[in-house]
Amino acid sequence: MTGSGTDKSKAGFEIEGPIVILVEPQLGENIGMAARAMGNFALGRLRLVNPRDGWPSLSAQRAAAGADHILERVELFHSVEQAVADLDLLFATTARAHDQAKPVMAPEAAATEMKQHIAGGGQVGILFGRERWGLTNEEVARANRIITFPVNPGFASLNLAQAVLLMGYEWFKLATEGAIPFAAPERSPRASQHQMDSFFENLVRELDRVEFLRPVEKRDTMLVNLRNIFFRMEPTKQDMHTLHGVIMAIAEGRKGPAKGGVLDGEQATRLRALLAEHGQGAPSEGTLRGLARLLRRNPTDAERILWQALTRDRRFAGQFKRQTPVGRQIPDFVSFVHRLAIELVNEGETATILADRAGRRAWLESRNYRVIDINVSDVERDLETELVRLERMIAQAT
Repeated sequence: MTGSGTDKSKAGFEIEGPIVILVEPQLGENIGMAARAMGNFALGRLRLVNPRDGWPSLSAQRAAAGADHILERVELFHSVEQAVADLDLLFATTARAHDQAKPVMAPEAAATEMKQHIAGGGQVGILFGRERWGLTNEEVARANRIITFPVNPGFASLNLAQAVLLMGYEWFKLATEGAIPFAAPERSPRASQHQMDSFFENLVRELDRVEFLRPVEKRDTMLVNLRNIFFRMEPTKQDMHTLHGVIMAIAEGRKGPAKGGVLDGEQATRLRALLAEHGQGAPSEGTLRGLARLLRRNPTDAERILWQALTRDRRFAGQFKRQTPVGRQIPDFVSFVHRLAIELVNEGETATILADRAGRRAWLESRNYRVIDINVSDVERDLETELVRLERMIAQAT
């Protein structure tokens, strides 16, 4: 974006630097972009030798992106001889070896000599050649030093403005001792061990509630890995406040479907009972889909345990879906491949819930679905026995 990063409220550097001399530049756009690069690095003096399209140039002004103060002070010359007449140290930039017996320098070394010479009251200039073929041997012969850039020898040609920018960067870096315009904002103090421990206890408590730290035999290793993640961050006190807020927001979100969270097992069981008691009428398709999403988001503890087994156990992986409508019914789990539905049965279900479940079973069986009831208490007490029973039922039908 044009002007990006430019803060007009800040004062720029006033540094006496080398004079940039463009020899017979062909495009006004390149002159403007060279002026822009000069402005980036506090180079204020630009001389032009016979610009092809004349001067002033509207295209140069457009490409300068605000470096008008440089273009307004441009000095015009008819020859290189005139343009360098008042200089006592001249550098010529080139990508080609001109076989001339004079020092060849990299930009950084050249900038060092320029700084020393200017500090002693000298006048320094840098010659940049034509876009198409650079500087002639005669023009290079006028220079005291040659500057060449460390570039790919198989593709060494630089755009004119790029060459000015590279030289300007090395000059400015040296002149300002590498100072950068801004630094990271001051951070709040580093979090104490006590703060870290408090946060970690909070995190582990919430992870336990969603059964993240499983299986049990890997719990200690997982906790070590989690602790290392946060301690490597070297968080500040403010970071800890933010992370505490994140954990609590997630925890609070579980307290109700209106917040997009999940209920705990007891709350989810009550939700199902409520839906059964008030859902005797035939729901519309939209209501049915919404109900399915609600139930998926609010699993009971037993449902979470069984669903993890069905998705991770090789005997069943990929064969079941959870809380997916089958017509106008929503069984807890369904396998369309095996035309098998699983219903989780809670102890002490009311007559209304039992009637609702019986109606769902009759509807599914009338459409050639087999329905297997699994007691919640059996899932929590001996899951593997129930999985074997399920496996056997699947095998009998194949």
